[in-house]
Amino acid sequence: MITTISCQNIIDTLLVSIVIVDQQYRVVFLNSAAEVMFDISQRQAKLLPFQTILPGEEQLFMGLKRVTESGHALIEREVKLFIPAHGELVVDCSIKPTQSEGEDALLLLEFFQLDFQHRMSRDENLHAQQQVVRGLAHEIKNPLGGLRGAAQLLERQLESKELKEYTQIIISEADRLQNLLRNMLGPYQRAKKEWINIHSVLQRVRQLVRSEVDQRLVFIGDYDPSLPEIWADRDQLVQIFLNIVRNAVQAMNGCGNIILRTRIQRNITIENKFYRLGMEVQIEDNGPGIPKNMEETMFYPLVTGRAEGTGLGLYISQNLIHRNNGLISCASRDGKTIFSIIFPLGITSDE
Repeated sequence: MITTISCQNIIDTLLVSIVIVDQQYRVVFLNSAAEVMFDISQRQAKLLPFQTILPGEEQLFMGLKRVTESGHALIEREVKLFIPAHGELVVDCSIKPTQSEGEDALLLLEFFQLDFQHRMSRDENLHAQQQVVRGLAHEIKNPLGGLRGAAQLLERQLESKELKEYTQIIISEADRLQNLLRNMLGPYQRAKKEWINIHSVLQRVRQLVRSEVDQRLVFIGDYDPSLPEIWADRDQLVQIFLNIVRNAVQAMNGCGNIILRTRIQRNITIENKFYRLGMEVQIEDNGPGIPKNMEETMFYPLVTGRAEGTGLGLYISQNLIHRNNGLISCASRDGKTIFSIIFPLGITSDE
């Protein structure tokens, strides 16, 4: 016989977010996925009007009213929800009336996060494309070395300064391309993983960026002190968050707020691997947002919105995140951009 406790455990392992509300739309129950999605615990949400968790949301509450009045289940497709902790989420929502004998009628809501699956799929596709880019960079690197060497040999045979100017152009351009390829390929050394406190990494990043800006830039730390240590490469983590924070600083022209936030994540899937627990680091800024035409390509190499930019910061960050078994996504609108980086907790099977 299945006990109530085991049923609770099963519900908490589901990836779908489940919310149960009463006839006044007050929260009766949240599973673990819903706690993460709405950034609120079951204890905090108990008997809280669901409208306070989703202020300004009309489509969903119109659906709740229709189900209450008709008594029939309803599915709302591609509902856009704005959740302060995560930004805009796109979900399919199923609303069903439910009632146990001798108890008041309740409404069961199931939320399927479409944008999360989309971002996860996009991230995996980008990872595959990165492997192609890395292979191409390796193929270009060797001929460049030969080209530079041939130009140096030719220069030794020339007496004319005018002709040597041409060989110098060849050499300098070959060096520039070699440096670009080196950055695209990223660090060659194998990750040196150890148990790390993520907050010490974030504090290090704050110190480094603080030395580059003035008091117009404000850092806000919103840390979960209960987070366990993570098995990762410290230097690579510093580089990951440093690249993202510097991008935010440049987008805001050094003036604005940057929030560094850490949270626990449950029941996550990264590259088709399931993990019971994960750690999420969010980097939020109140800058102008990412241009719409760059949202799908921001992690590609050489893509930048700044004339002086190299377009390699996010590319390298994503590369290093993959080396540490993580996943990166971004939600952006005018006045709010959130980069979310998720790492599994514990040592993974491929270590």
